[in-house]
Amino acid sequence: MEAVEAAEPVASPRAATPSVRKPAEPRKSRKVRAFWVKQLHTWHWISAAVSLAAMLLFSVTGLTLNHAASIAAEPVVTQSSGRLPMALVESLPAAGDSHAPLPGKVAQAVAKVVPLDPAGFAADWSDEGEVYVAMPGPGRDAWVSIDRTTGAVSAERTGRGWISYVNDLHKGRNTGSAWFWFIDVFAVACLVFTITGLVLLQLHAKHRPSTWPLVGLSLAIPVVIALFFIH
Repeated sequence: MEAVEAAEPVASPRAATPSVRKPAEPRKSRKVRAFWVKQLHTWHWISAAVSLAAMLLFSVTGLTLNHAASIAAEPVVTQSSGRLPMALVESLPAAGDSHAPLPGKVAQAVAKVVPLDPAGFAADWSDEGEVYVAMPGPGRDAWVSIDRTTGAVSAERTGRGWISYVNDLHKGRNTGSAWFWFIDVFAVACLVFTITGLVLLQLHAKHRPSTWPLVGLSLAIPVVIALFFIH
């Protein structure tokens, strides 16, 4: 009987192809990446915490400003008057082109006879014998007038309510230097928040396919509205 030769085993294609492993990321590179990711998360949440209250305020006032015509506000006008001692009136400097504020003693005396304090506000020194001090503020207008002939003081304050107040805070209208610098600090915190958020989006975009379409949509919507719907 003829011997049957044993068939040679056929190697599977999988066995024939050597497995190619992706080289492991060096430990130093992993440590550097982990450090920067940690820094990004830290600065992201810190900037979010710092700007949270102001961002809420500016978001709400964005709505109130956008619908300002629909929000009724009745101005409240308060008038008052008084008189300064002539000795103080005569101590006022001569009229000129200067917009220097009232002298300290005069400003204190004005604040005692009318419910407005003109200290620190620029004054208009008229040649017609009047000193006029405008004192605008967020949500209000106010002024004080001094008659240099008689010492009579007239004052008026117009209040427009708290919605007008927060709207003026949003616009930085008549809010002074402290609020001016606060808006700058708040804007920097928002920049840090958005830039670190963008980098974190890039790091996690591989596992979230909708990331860049949504980011692109956030840019496309205002651009399309500005180009085609604003005339």
